[in-house]
Amino acid sequence: MLNSPIEEIKSRLNIVDVIGSYIKLTKTGANYKAVCPFHSEKTPSFFVSPARQMWHCFGCGEGHSIFDFIMKIEGVEFGDALRILAQKAGVELKSTRPEIRTKRHRLYEICDLAAKFFEIQLQKSTVGKRAKEYLLGRKISEESIKKWRLGWAPSKWRGLSDFLVSQGYDKDEIVRAGLALRGDRDKFFDRFRERIMFPVFDFNSQIIGFGGRVLKKTKDSAKYINTPSTVLYDKGKILYGLDKAKVEIRKKDFCIMVEGYVDVILAHQSGIENTVATSGTALGSYQLDILKRYSDNLNLAFDMDFAGDKATKRGIELAQVRGFNIKILVLPEGKDPADVMSEKPEQFKKIIGKAVSILDFYFQDAFSKFDEKSPEGKRKISNTLMPVIKRIPNKIEQSFWVQKLAAKLEVKERDVEEELSKVKVEESADVEIDAFVSPNPVFAQSRQELLEERVISLVAKTPEVWEQIDKEKFSFCSPKIRQIIIDFQKRDKFSKETKEFLDCLCLKAEMEELKEKDILPEVNFCLEEIRSIGVKNKLNEISLQIKKAEEEKNSEKAEELAKEFDQWSKKITTG
Repeated sequence: MLNSPIEEIKSRLNIVDVIGSYIKLTKTGANYKAVCPFHSEKTPSFFVSPARQMWHCFGCGEGHSIFDFIMKIEGVEFGDALRILAQKAGVELKSTRPEIRTKRHRLYEICDLAAKFFEIQLQKSTVGKRAKEYLLGRKISEESIKKWRLGWAPSKWRGLSDFLVSQGYDKDEIVRAGLALRGDRDKFFDRFRERIMFPVFDFNSQIIGFGGRVLKKTKDSAKYINTPSTVLYDKGKILYGLDKAKVEIRKKDFCIMVEGYVDVILAHQSGIENTVATSGTALGSYQLDILKRYSDNLNLAFDMDFAGDKATKRGIELAQVRGFNIKILVLPEGKDPADVMSEKPEQFKKIIGKAVSILDFYFQDAFSKFDEKSPEGKRKISNTLMPVIKRIPNKIEQSFWVQKLAAKLEVKERDVEEELSKVKVEESADVEIDAFVSPNPVFAQSRQELLEERVISLVAKTPEVWEQIDKEKFSFCSPKIRQIIIDFQKRDKFSKETKEFLDCLCLKAEMEELKEKDILPEVNFCLEEIRSIGVKNKLNEISLQIKKAEEEKNSEKAEELAKEFDQWSKKITTG
């Protein structure tokens, strides 16, 4: 009988499956490795151990349980991580009293209740039924309306707010959830009124915000309004539909990026389930770093005018810096993805099959606008394409496009290369590359710490060598390591902190292919190096004491210290 929800969750969930739903894991022996999602790196230093049900990054030092991973990657407290994992494991948590539920949890509840309220209004109210007819007219099916939880916000000033207050939530909470506003003289009213409501889901399919579309556009009303930034919702960090698309993105190894809610819904409805959209914002660093966990291939289905849109171009530049393989879906003129999919779904699949690389698209666009035969046209084309080519991280790929530009402009390749060397790419695209990663620097360790950890990892991995080691050799180790040695000798039960430390070191040892016969010599070598470091540190300490004694004219103490220095000096050679 498991004595806590935590233990039950751990018993039901495999850490590889949980972490593998967020980042790409590659099997390596008995363990799995990945590029760490918490700091910038190119060589994988993030490892997952199924046997120990633990993870650790040897680059930034983060680790241990699935709860730690969820708290870190979702940016939540333990209570929210527990709830997320309980949902994944199918474990029912005992309900807690309202006053001790986390603020985040209450905001999740408010958003979910709001979605239910809007859903009912879409189905039951007179105007809501007209909104539903509009959705059906856009070829969104009944099934999709239910799947994406579409709804209708009535025209009443406090229709939603009064409902939420009746359910036990106060006005301040409703404002914090982004669903209500405070006006002059403390007036309180709904943010969304007379709009078709599109709930926005987080990675775990929990509603965190909304997008509201007017049914009939007027001069005074914006077509769309979105939830403002809240504790739960940040439009720069959200990809609409990712919760439903993540498996297909990894399976098909590419993501289709569109601009609108309806585009995503119709794409999924048409079987193109690897489709997501930005939520009313240009493609940014955080969103790209999330996508990078699933695939390096990105297909953009944007309005063809995007080549002149600075915000969209900047998003593409950020994707280039990260090494994405970017392609463009060329849509019929004047059409968006929703238009194509509602009229001819099969045509959109053909468009995906004919996607062109971003560089090909830029070349086509530049050469269609300017005359490559005239000197002025050549200059304008090169000014347009040079920064794009400069941002290609792979030099071989970059060289290919340099050759192509030289050939099309009918100029010498070395002249193109010379001009390319003069191009200065805006640093802003590079600066944001680490926007998603942890602000914690890669932890630095001294040589002694590295040697000590190596000794303990080898001993923990191969306990039989323990009896063959001269225990006196541990005298120069740090207090932390000496305590672990004492626990080893006494066969004491290790503390939680020590156990986690040993698990991490065992995982590190498993990454090496050291033969059993070489383990004892390696341990002895490390201990000898630690002793040598300890002796040198002691000599430095005595040298400072001798200098101080001489400054104080204390010749007797200086002579005594000199003898001690001589004794320690002999230990360097004699061991």
